[in-house]
Amino acid sequence: MVERDGYGQFCPVSMASEILCSRWTTLVVRELLCGSTHFNELRRGLPKMSPALLSKRLKELEQTGVITVTRSANGTTHYQLTASGEELRPLIMGLGNWAQRWMESRLSLKNLDPSLLMWDMRRSLDTGRLPTRRCTIQFLYPELSAAQKSWWLVVENGKVDLCNFDPGYDVDLLVEGSLRSMTAIWMGLTTIRQETDAETLKLEGDRVLARDMQEWLGLSVFAKTPRMRA
Repeated sequence: MVERDGYGQFCPVSMASEILCSRWTTLVVRELLCGSTHFNELRRGLPKMSPALLSKRLKELEQTGVITVTRSANGTTHYQLTASGEELRPLIMGLGNWAQRWMESRLSLKNLDPSLLMWDMRRSLDTGRLPTRRCTIQFLYPELSAAQKSWWLVVENGKVDLCNFDPGYDVDLLVEGSLRSMTAIWMGLTTIRQETDAETLKLEGDRVLARDMQEWLGLSVFAKTPRMRA
């Protein structure tokens, strides 16, 4: 058990909370459950978390047996969930489903983050629905700062790379709109068709890519959870 101020209760809920309820810990586990295994991958899924705090949380999760850490001969560090960590999947995903079901959509759309949105889309892209040739898709959010407004997904040989600098390839499809609109699409609160009809989203380039975008883009893992009124 990690040494920290606890709740002083024998209840298993209390004991689990001492491990999981530190700030950012559940989100670190979320990233591991979504397939991130290296420090830089975790950083991209947690762009607002400091590297020092991420290192601390990973060490705590290792000490409590939630993850294992292996280091290769070339110095690469690999983080992997143990059986204990994998057993957290229904709990962590259940939290997300609960929030998607019960929390107002306007609350989630207050917390816009282009880095997280693009990283989440990158790892969920259905490459089987995209051309076998190299395909470059640019996302442009005009209202953001110069450092945050332009993003590129480059798909080649079934792999997807995310860049926030111009990779130098011809753009097959330009997706231009507000970050709020794109986030709402990703979370299943609206659709590409609705946003293009409302002229809050513009698609330029390959007509087939534009037509099929809803299929190859996919949705957040939480998007299919039906929303309820409390």
